[in-house]
Amino acid sequence: MNGASLAAAVRGGDGRAIARAITLVESGRPDHRDRADALLEDLLRDERGENAVRIGITGVPGVGKSTFIEALGMLLVNNGRRVAVLSVDPSSALSGGSILGDKTRMERLARSPAAFIRPSPSAGTLGGVARRTRESIVVLEAAGFDVVVVETVGVGQSETLVASMTDLFLLLLLPGGGDELQGIKRGIMELADIAVVNKADGDLRAAAGRAVAEYGNAMRLLPRRWRDWDVPVLSCSSIEGEGIDAAWSAIDAFVSKSRDSGHFRTRRDEQQVYWFREELNQGLVEYLRDDAGLRDAMQRAEADVLARRATAAGAARRIVESLIKSRSPSS
Repeated sequence: MNGASLAAAVRGGDGRAIARAITLVESGRPDHRDRADALLEDLLRDERGENAVRIGITGVPGVGKSTFIEALGMLLVNNGRRVAVLSVDPSSALSGGSILGDKTRMERLARSPAAFIRPSPSAGTLGGVARRTRESIVVLEAAGFDVVVVETVGVGQSETLVASMTDLFLLLLLPGGGDELQGIKRGIMELADIAVVNKADGDLRAAAGRAVAEYGNAMRLLPRRWRDWDVPVLSCSSIEGEGIDAAWSAIDAFVSKSRDSGHFRTRRDEQQVYWFREELNQGLVEYLRDDAGLRDAMQRAEADVLARRATAAGAARRIVESLIKSRSPSS
């Protein structure tokens, strides 16, 4: 299937074509990258992505991210929406492959013709977000999915990558507060647009109520990110389906308000520039690594650093200066 026919099949919502396109954009082969870039530039001309909502969801392991996403996804598909989930699995350190396989954890949603679930190995990317996740989002939006959820491995300092590719960042929390509250990094809470205490059922129902109050107090102490938005702290039971509609109402309210204020468009524009710079940095690192002469120079510089003959900053600066000089027209 050539690029034009693949793009047409993706726009037509063909599940196999969507999977093939995402496999292509995830590939690291140089010939695949050229084809992927051409495909993405074609799909970027589609305006359906402007009406889609990108939701990043994170939380500590065991908080019930997949159960929550399935409950939310089922609510949405039952109301006529098309939902895609990019679930970033932990990678095997040996094979680089996914370990968990979220299709087995979202069986009901996976069976829906209005849903698409794609587990992807994180492959060591900071924050547990596959490097090509943001490009997969372009494919899914062109395919007509109006809600794209990015589920991450867990909470860590680099979860900021999730917020840098989504329109809304939702933090899932466990009932309890107290010690659990102390264990959540402040930076993650500062990124949250909405917080939801999950597992508010059975013996944990009362604890969840107390946790909502404690997390709510904590949120009010943090710097306000948006002038016209107070971060709501809600509770839900993903297993029983309670509170899922309230969570979606909060998501819908945030998106509506951000669109009306112009923040939605500004946020996406800033993300585009951020990812251009990230790709540029990554490309330069790969160039340094793949060029035989530069690789030898880097190895010598590393030896000088280890032998205390040079500082890390000084050695790096000399490599950059050497690269610039060797590529200048007068050299």
